[in-house]
Amino acid sequence: MYRRHFVLFAGISMILSIPLAALAGYSFFNLFTTFAQQVGTDQPPDLTGLTSSLTALAVFGLLNLALYPFLYGAITYAACESALGRPVTVWGALGGAFRRYLQIAAYLVLFVLMAFMFCLLPLWIWIWVGWIAVMPVMFVENTGLIAAMGRSWRLVEGRWWRTFLIVFLMFILIEVVGSALGAFLLLGQTVLQIFLSPFLSFAISEGASVLLSSLVNPILQIAIVLIYFDLRVRREGLDLFQLAQHLAAPQPAS
Repeated sequence: MYRRHFVLFAGISMILSIPLAALAGYSFFNLFTTFAQQVGTDQPPDLTGLTSSLTALAVFGLLNLALYPFLYGAITYAACESALGRPVTVWGALGGAFRRYLQIAAYLVLFVLMAFMFCLLPLWIWIWVGWIAVMPVMFVENTGLIAAMGRSWRLVEGRWWRTFLIVFLMFILIEVVGSALGAFLLLGQTVLQIFLSPFLSFAISEGASVLLSSLVNPILQIAIVLIYFDLRVRREGLDLFQLAQHLAAPQPAS
């Protein structure tokens, strides 16, 4: 699916990641330049420059948190529409994510809070796998967040270990791909240091790292959507293509 709709998924990720990449590069360049100017001098620390650098990093973090529900939701929406055989555009996917932005954000915040509250990684993983299909359920079945949680839990019930193993293998695949891209990025940074200052080359490398990560991120979301449809086929005997034809067919007027 990613190869067939690469422009769609890569376009969504890149559009939302370009401002993050630019801000990340600027933040790290400004921060390291400020520190370098203070080293080996008898002048008092330039708190203004340091504050500006830290503020840029804080804005980067907040913007990342604000855009992540868009990124996660838009890719999931596009994968659901593609699996159902419906045409979807980048702006259509962003619009679908925007309509459920608050629910997506609440879903992600809930997982972060549970990680701090439970302090038990096995329990957190058990719940996360049980709710793995929440996002596809919300988009495909047009339900709210609470109903989608219950629906996902019932779909995964009895197939938890199989679902966990698929997700675990996907994480390994993502790490392998990410490591390979990271090696090329490190090589590019080494070459840049020949022509540019170390701080500027590091800033460019950080920005490029954000963009490369955005190309890897859709892999997991697409896999989760396909896991959702696979669970429906196995539990409910529902054929994916029959489902696509049924949903795409015009409904009779009541």
